[in-house]
Amino acid sequence: MSAAAASPTFRIVHTVCSHDCPDSCGVLVTVDSDGRAIKVAGDPKHPVTQGFLCGKVAKYLDRVYAPERILFPLRRKPGVGKGPLVKGREHEAFERIGWDEALDAIAARLKNIADEFGPESILPYSYAGTIGVLGFGSMDRRFFHRLGASQLDRTICSEAGGVAWNLVYGKKLGTPTEDFRLARLIVAWGANIHGNSVHLWPMVEQARRNGARLIVIDPYRTRTAALADWHIAIRPGTDGALALGMMHVILNEGLEDKAYIAEMTHGLELLAERAREYTPERVSAWTGMTAAEIEQLAREYALTQPAAIRLNYGVQRTENGGTTVRAIAMLPALTGAWKYRGGGGQLSTSGAFKWDEDALRRPDLALASPLGRLARVVNMSELGKALAEQGSGVRGQGSEAGEDGPPVKALFVYNSNPGAVAPNHNAVKRGLARADLFTVVHELFFTDTTDYADYILPATTFLEHTDVQGAYGHYFVQLSQQAIDPPGEARSNVWLFSQLAERMGFEEDCFRDSEIDLIKAALAIGPDGHSTRPQMEHVTIDGLKRHGHIPLAFHSDPEGRPFQPYLAGPLATPSGKVEFYSEKLAAQGLDPLPAFVPPVESRFGEAAQRYPLEFLGRKADNYMNSTFANLDGHRRMEMRTRQRLEMHPSDAAQRGIAEGDAVRIWNDRGELRLTAMINASLPAGVVAGKLDWAKLSAGGANVNALTSERLTDLGAGATFYSTLVEVGKEQG
Repeated sequence: MSAAAASPTFRIVHTVCSHDCPDSCGVLVTVDSDGRAIKVAGDPKHPVTQGFLCGKVAKYLDRVYAPERILFPLRRKPGVGKGPLVKGREHEAFERIGWDEALDAIAARLKNIADEFGPESILPYSYAGTIGVLGFGSMDRRFFHRLGASQLDRTICSEAGGVAWNLVYGKKLGTPTEDFRLARLIVAWGANIHGNSVHLWPMVEQARRNGARLIVIDPYRTRTAALADWHIAIRPGTDGALALGMMHVILNEGLEDKAYIAEMTHGLELLAERAREYTPERVSAWTGMTAAEIEQLAREYALTQPAAIRLNYGVQRTENGGTTVRAIAMLPALTGAWKYRGGGGQLSTSGAFKWDEDALRRPDLALASPLGRLARVVNMSELGKALAEQGSGVRGQGSEAGEDGPPVKALFVYNSNPGAVAPNHNAVKRGLARADLFTVVHELFFTDTTDYADYILPATTFLEHTDVQGAYGHYFVQLSQQAIDPPGEARSNVWLFSQLAERMGFEEDCFRDSEIDLIKAALAIGPDGHSTRPQMEHVTIDGLKRHGHIPLAFHSDPEGRPFQPYLAGPLATPSGKVEFYSEKLAAQGLDPLPAFVPPVESRFGEAAQRYPLEFLGRKADNYMNSTFANLDGHRRMEMRTRQRLEMHPSDAAQRGIAEGDAVRIWNDRGELRLTAMINASLPAGVVAGKLDWAKLSAGGANVNALTSERLTDLGAGATFYSTLVEVGKEQG
C-alpha cells in the first residue's frame, strides 16, 4: 500500500507510532471525508509490524479524541498556587488564552530570567514522549542552544546500558528482530517481550514451533515469564553476578568459541582470570539460584546454537547496571553466537541510524548565545537536586572555571512527565512547587507535571504532524505523514520552538525550517535527492512517501547475505574488536573488567537492616511509562494489579498482612499506600508495585516517592530498581 491512498469517502495515511518502544510500528490511519481519523491499523507490509498493533496503540483514537485533552493554551490564574489538582477540575486553576499572548509572555519571561540570572538558569526537560527524530530533538535543541539554556543529560532510561554496550562493541547493533525466529534458544533477560516488545513475540513463537526453548530471567513473573519454558526469578540487581557465573562455567568447561575469540575479541585472558572468582556456589548466594541451575543455564546457552539474548533496559536501572550490561553483552562473543543467523543478542539497534544530528540540532548556535559557548549539562536523573531552592543540587558539566552555574529559575517541559516519572518524587514535587520557578509544559493532558505549570501549551499526537523515524528494535527508516489536522489549537514541537525563536529575536534562517527541511537535514539529502548518511544512501524523501518504510542498506548485502553484526572488523572500539577488557575504563580509573558489586540499596548492604524488602517499581503492561495512564480503557486493562503491592506469602505473614489489606510502604525518601496482593511467584524479600500517575494514586504519591537519585556506575543513569523499603499493615 502506498503511503497515502484515497477513495471517494476516505483516505489511508502512513504514520509511525512514535512512543518509546523498540517496535516503532508502521501505522495506517483511515481518515474519513470530514478529516476525522476513524481507524488505526498496523502496516501489513512492514516486516516487523506485520499488520497488527499492541493493545495500547490499537485503542489510540481514544487518546486522540479524548474529551479531557488540552486543546488551547492555558495560563495559571492569578493567586492560584502550584500543587496537585483534582482530576477533572484542573481547568479551574487555569484560564484560556491565545497562542500569540502565550508565546509573547513566555518569551518575555525567559528573556528576563536570562538577563537577571544568566541563560543557564533555564532548563529544558524532555525525553522520549516521542521518539520521532524531529519531535525528540530538532528545533527545540536549536532554540535552547541559541538561548544559552542549560543542556539536559538525558540519562533516565537507557544511558547506562547504551554506554556499557558501546564499551564492548562500539556501536549499538543487534540481531535483527526478524531473525529471532531462527534461534534454537532465546534468553529474555529482563525483557518482557510479550508486554513491551510484542512484535518480537511472533518470531519467538515461530522459533518455539521449530523446537526452540525460551528462558526468561526476571525477578517478576511477567507475561513473558508466565509463557516461558524456564523462568528464573533472579534477585533484583544480581544479573551481573549471574553473567559472570555463566562465564566461569563456560570457560572452566571449555565451551567458549576459540576461533571467534581469537579473531574478533580483545582481553579474554584477563576476563578469564576475573571469571574464575565467580564460582556457581558464590553466585548462588547473590542470585537466589542454586549452583546446579547456574551450571545448567551456562551449558544450555553455550551448547545451543543459534542462541539469542533479548536484553532489555531494566537490568541497567540498578547501581551496578552499566557493568551488568557489559557482562551480559559479552556472552554472545564468548560463545561465538554472532556467527549464526538468529544468534547473538539485541539491546538496541539505534546505533545503525546515523542521522545528521549536528545539522538537525545545530550545537554551533551556542556560539551566538550570550554565553558564547555550549552551556552546562544537568543530569535529568537528578531533577530533584537541580530544582532545590538554592540550586545546590545543580552539578553542571562544562561551566566556566568549573563552576556549577546559577540555580534553575525556569523549567520548560515537553515530551515528558517528570512529576510522575522522575526519581525521588517528593524532592521533585518540592522543586516544582517553588513560587519562583517559572514552568512551561507542552502537553496533551493534565498530568502530574501540568499541575505545577505557569503556562500549559497543547501538543500534538503522531497523527497530527510529520516526522521521520528509525527504531531501536529494527532496521527500517520510516516516514510518518500527518494524517489529520490537530484538534483545537494543538501544535507540534517544531512549530512551537520556531515561534518562540521568532519572539526571542533569533534571526538565523534555520528557525524558519519546515518539517520537510528538517527531515532533509536529518538525512543529509544530497543534490541528487538521496541521503548521504551511512547505510541510508538509497533513501529519498519520495521513496519514503511511496513505501512508508525503507530498510537500511546493510540489512542485506549485494550478495544477498542477511545482516549479521560483529562478524568482521574493525569494530568502533579502541581495539577494533569486541572488548572483554576496556583500556578506556582503565584510563578513567575504573575497573576495566566486569565485576559484581552489590548495590548499596540491596539485601546485601547495611541499609537492609532498616529496610529489608527490595522494591520493584514496575511498568504497567498497558501504559507506556506514564503515557496512557489517564485513559479509562487502558486503566481498566490494568485493574487486577493497579494500586496493588505484590508480596511473597512469607513476607506478608511476617507482617500480619493478608490479601486485600491496606498497607503502607516507606523508606527515608517517602511513603505510599497500596492494597496488598499476595503473589507466591515473587522471590521472598521482594515486593512490587506499578508506576501510575501520583494524582491518580492514594495519597497523591506513586512508586517514585521511594526511588532515589543515586546514579548508575556507568552513564550516570537512574537507579529505579535499587530501592529498599519496609511495609506495614495500615491500622484502623
